[in-house]
Amino acid sequence: MIKEIKGLHHVTSMAADAGQINAFFTETLGLRRVKKTVNFDAPDVYHLYYGDEIGTPGSVMTYFPFGQMPRGKRGTGEVGVTEFAVAKGALPYWKERLGAKGVRGLRDDSFLGEPRLEFSGPDGDSFALVETATRDRTPWTGAGVPEEAGILGFHGARLRLRDAAPTAELLGFMGYQKDQTEGAVTRYRIEAGNAADTVDLEEWPDAETAAQGAGSVHHIAFAVEDRAAQLEVRKALMDTGFQVTPVIDRDYFWAIYFCTPGGVLFEIATNEPGFDRDEDTAHLGQALKLPTRYEPHRAKIESVLPDLSA
Repeated sequence: MIKEIKGLHHVTSMAADAGQINAFFTETLGLRRVKKTVNFDAPDVYHLYYGDEIGTPGSVMTYFPFGQMPRGKRGTGEVGVTEFAVAKGALPYWKERLGAKGVRGLRDDSFLGEPRLEFSGPDGDSFALVETATRDRTPWTGAGVPEEAGILGFHGARLRLRDAAPTAELLGFMGYQKDQTEGAVTRYRIEAGNAADTVDLEEWPDAETAAQGAGSVHHIAFAVEDRAAQLEVRKALMDTGFQVTPVIDRDYFWAIYFCTPGGVLFEIATNEPGFDRDEDTAHLGQALKLPTRYEPHRAKIESVLPDLSA
């Protein structure tokens, strides 16, 4: 069994409009944009990161806004809901705030005794705010969100699968333990990790397979402390038969990727070096940061990217 994984690192989704998704996360949800860079494989597309003050692993939602791409189709084989944690008692504030800003899909719910507010993002993304213990996390309080209600980071993520058993076995190998089941959803939790320590598996045996597009999660990333731990995880996965990519330098972390039995793309990302490697904390997310190989083409890249000076 793998012992190096520490919970979630980040979740990466796709969007149709950079300005719209940027406004949603900074102005509606009050998160901080901690990095403005580009897709390493398509430098005419932003890669935008939102989280707490420093982009702590377990707090960061990232986006590829691919222009006017069509919306994804919901189904199995995807991250169905991305869950953010808020302090206990914060949901009435969020219900009023999101309603006033015209956010769609608002729905009160609960799971395993935790109150939650589900809502939709600009491209039909599925999100939930979950009331839970703060666990020493400090929210970023942008756009007038009070500290007592601010988003603390991720609570977890809910994967929707036609058959949950193979992914449940994988999570067990990755160090997650089966927690509780309510209805068609079973929670898995990792011990001694960060506060983003839950993954829920929801079984949809008769649903169609999801098709990715705007509003779809591209991949979900799990955290390890450093590159040495990452190499241990990579070896363990490959020894078990998974096809894992070589280590890829993403400037702010190193990454490996593999496809799960349920069709969801998993990433293992390092906590090092962090988002302050090329910007001081006070100015995170303000300047466009490019991978070294794209610096000679900065003028051309900047000319095609939409303005996100705010």
